[in-house]
Amino acid sequence: MSLGIGGIGGYGSTGPILNPNESDVKAAGRRSSPAECETCKNRKYQDGSDENVSFKSAQHVSPEAAGAAVRAHEGEHVANAYSEAAMNNGKVLNASVRIKTAVCPECGRTYVAGGTTYTQIKYVNEENPYQKSLKSQDRAKYTGMNFDAVA
Repeated sequence: MSLGIGGIGGYGSTGPILNPNESDVKAAGRRSSPAECETCKNRKYQDGSDENVSFKSAQHVSPEAAGAAVRAHEGEHVANAYSEAAMNNGKVLNASVRIKTAVCPECGRTYVAGGTTYTQIKYVNEENPYQKSLKSQDRAKYTGMNFDAVA
């Protein structure tokens, strides 16, 4: 599924309009304007993880929709971490998402370049003898530490 818009919509002052609804003003030191930028028109996003999430094959996303698409995609990774923890007697200790931005070298437009999700899951193995020993030590240590006074 392609979320991007594109196509040749006519001609601007210096070339074909590849990205409709974008500025046709060329910034100083740039090869093209955002409306004529071939790089932005051909930019594709692809997931490199081994999880079952979107963007497994390279897809074009328009620069306007890239932020929402990347945030939604990284949210899939977070949801997968919570599902994995729930299925394997674990607890998600940390889940954070970092969205990366970049500047197009051709037209100078700032765009969302991708994202990274970091998750930390703690798994508890109740059958591990060390875990059982730790629980019994904690039980002895914490018994009687909390006190409810009734007046």
